[in-house]
Amino acid sequence: MSLQDRDQHHVLRYETDVLVIGAGLSGLVAASMAYAAGKRVAIVDQEPAASSGGQAHWSFGGLFMVGTPEQRRLGVKDSAELALGDWLASAAFDRPEDAYGRSWAEAYVDFAAGPMRSWLKNLGVGFFPLVQWAERGGYGPLGHGNTVPRFHVAWGTGPAVVRPFLDKVREGVAAGRISLHYRHRASSLVQDSGAVTAVAGEVLEPSTAARGERSTRTVVGHFQAAAGAVVVTTGGIGGNHDAVRSQWPGGQAPDYMLSGVPASVDGEFLRVAASVRANLINGDRMWHYPEGIHNHDPVWPMHGIRILPGPSSLWLDAEGRQLPAPLFPGFDSQGALQHIAATGHSHSWFVLNRTIALKELALSGSEQNPDLTGKDIRLLLSRLKPGGDTPIERFLQRGVDFVQGSSITELAGRMNNLAGGELISAADLQALVSARDLQVSSGLGKDPQLAAIRAARRFATDRLMRVAPPHRLTDPEHGPLIAIRLSVVTRKSLGGLQTDLRSRVLGIDGHPVTGLYAAGEAAGFGGGGIHGYWALEGTFLGSCLLTGRVAGTEAAASV
Repeated sequence: MSLQDRDQHHVLRYETDVLVIGAGLSGLVAASMAYAAGKRVAIVDQEPAASSGGQAHWSFGGLFMVGTPEQRRLGVKDSAELALGDWLASAAFDRPEDAYGRSWAEAYVDFAAGPMRSWLKNLGVGFFPLVQWAERGGYGPLGHGNTVPRFHVAWGTGPAVVRPFLDKVREGVAAGRISLHYRHRASSLVQDSGAVTAVAGEVLEPSTAARGERSTRTVVGHFQAAAGAVVVTTGGIGGNHDAVRSQWPGGQAPDYMLSGVPASVDGEFLRVAASVRANLINGDRMWHYPEGIHNHDPVWPMHGIRILPGPSSLWLDAEGRQLPAPLFPGFDSQGALQHIAATGHSHSWFVLNRTIALKELALSGSEQNPDLTGKDIRLLLSRLKPGGDTPIERFLQRGVDFVQGSSITELAGRMNNLAGGELISAADLQALVSARDLQVSSGLGKDPQLAAIRAARRFATDRLMRVAPPHRLTDPEHGPLIAIRLSVVTRKSLGGLQTDLRSRVLGIDGHPVTGLYAAGEAAGFGGGGIHGYWALEGTFLGSCLLTGRVAGTEAAASV
């Protein structure tokens, strides 16, 4: 790597074969692939080194894979054909520009049913043996949702997925073939005869901000990096609420939202790419969650945690009305989000009891799952014992969104106190819970949610650790009653820079912008929209791996 002194204009200049903008998962994968291909690589990132790995570090580490040994051991019959059918039914591609997104979806399913697991295993990534069933759908065989469980949790969660690629990058640094430039904020692309030949930006002051914390933006210098190929892996817009609101479908964003990603996930570089006529598409497609709660120990501004629920809680809107079937917890998060946003309120509720909370509720994120993240089997087994010092127990005791009561009347009063208004009728809530409990007592019943609960318990993972046996919510043995106020928590952009199957960024004229590549969320996870309108859980982390792998390989081959 050639590195020169600052020139007379105090601009730090350097040159490399492949320049990667962003040190998140897709950027690390792209850099490691280009390095493995024998190229010189540079990585620039506006955050300090502590944030290497980006959002993937904070993730639960779930990966959508197909036809795995883990599935077969649990009796799950899956196939690429079935998985692609589920994907296309969920994505509902309907725009001319979706052609590349659909091609990337097909490529992902081939990857997930083929080399993905063995590639990761060879890199040292293991998997928790109990495959999870996320986004169950409920709209029939041609509707949204996973027909079978496909959510494979990495043993070690998100950090375990990041680690092999960060290690490979560090190997390249030690070999003198990769350079890492933290606190370098890319702010423009330099072109020569229509080809991207360099990236320019600002050097920010050193920062001691810990991972995920907001860092300063004080400029202390400038840089320009010449490269044969540039790979954009700068992520989406989830930390930029103004951008989320401006792109919200129909303009009906909730008045109040939490952030599921750090403030640095601002989408600013996407506009830079658009300034060189790169095709930025599908901005109105996003993936945010309605099951967010305030983190009692926040790291970034408005830090929200998503509850990963089992199916037994009653899901009510802000005025106490039950969400319609199949909008049960864990079945269709985006359908629930749309329904809740249409009520005009910014929150909804789970109503449950202590038994359901301890059996069924999990929290998304590596830091909220110390047993899986730390690969601690003894701590993992404690999940099966009531009363332990678990993350859920801590939220029950410290979380501002949790209220408890010994009766429905007491619970409704505390729900109204928390919400700051008399929106919940204790009498109506009592009638709903009593009717639900009568359905349980019947042993059969007509309640579709109870039918879904009983069906879920046919699957070994759910029966063991995710779904409580049906019982009366008001049974004192399972109390106290609990209500959880849920807010929308921002997370993913489903649109982005349009790319072909070689990860080349396409211009608004439909032709590749020479020298420019994109991967991960910045590319809509592939093609500017691999997920269409609705996604299947585990495909975000997985598509960062796939697109980073392709972008790094193709960028290296071009120089």
